[in-house]
Amino acid sequence: MKIDPTLRALADPTRLRIMRLLAHMELAVGELAQVLGQSQPRVSRHVRILCDAGLAERRKEGSWVFLRSAIGETRAPPLGAAAAKLLAVAERDDAAFAARCGEDRRHLAAIRAAREESAETYFARHAAEWDTLRVLHTPDGPVEAALADALGSAALGALLDVGTGTGRMAELFAPRAAHITALDKSPEMLRIARARLQNLPAEQVELVQGDFTALPFDPASFDTLLFHQVLHYAQAPEQVLAEAARVTRAGGRVAVVDFAAHDREDLRTQHAHARLGFSDEQMLALLSNAGFAAAPPVALPGKPLTVKIWTAIRSASPIPAPKFAATEESRP
Repeated sequence: MKIDPTLRALADPTRLRIMRLLAHMELAVGELAQVLGQSQPRVSRHVRILCDAGLAERRKEGSWVFLRSAIGETRAPPLGAAAAKLLAVAERDDAAFAARCGEDRRHLAAIRAAREESAETYFARHAAEWDTLRVLHTPDGPVEAALADALGSAALGALLDVGTGTGRMAELFAPRAAHITALDKSPEMLRIARARLQNLPAEQVELVQGDFTALPFDPASFDTLLFHQVLHYAQAPEQVLAEAARVTRAGGRVAVVDFAAHDREDLRTQHAHARLGFSDEQMLALLSNAGFAAAPPVALPGKPLTVKIWTAIRSASPIPAPKFAATEESRP
């Protein structure tokens, strides 16, 4: 960041209001226009100036563009942290600015309500499909409790929820994570997750559109990775876990929640499952090849599907995979 473009970008009342809004939650350009009571082209111009100055950043999800603050009082670079602190102090000390920001935030209630209504519509449309899947395995509550136990009591640090879907895992583990990144390939699912996570602090959560075969993150970016009922969609799970290892810090953890190997072909034909679950032998080999040292798995039997939880620690260097004889169960 540079001082001149930073000061020029902040030398406008509307852009100051936008920055305070983004400090509270990520917003689409159209949502910002609704809150500010201005035209979308005008708001887009303000957004461009803020992004060019490094104060905000865009994220494209399908046909939508979302904005989030690129600065924070506890985040690098120092100039951005100073700017964020200045804006927070200004809202506390400038009564007129505080009143304007307060009014803007009251309009966010309508945005949150619209997101929740959209999520409810989506759930209603897919309720029958999800109910069909739920009756095949252990209920969500015991699975979530077992996953929490499997991850232990230590803090989760920077957490990546791969294939976040509705955002439930991100929501569940938010109290234990310093920062959460919720990734999904589907823009529609990200909008559902955004509705669920919109009350978390803006600086704690980030929603990212991306593919689990090519994670859009730098190496060693995360302390904990979650794959909750996601890996069975992978045509090449070894590639997915190799990517997971790349972005996991040494000593970091991965947790995979998925089905034990089964023969329900209808899940492949009707629900796009690429893999009919995983045997322990398969999963151990996959994790070891990727550079993870696996702990004993946890099994939660259901009728007819068993949910398994595999956890592992990222080693400093890849571990040679154990040699297994191929069996009908362990073959893809």
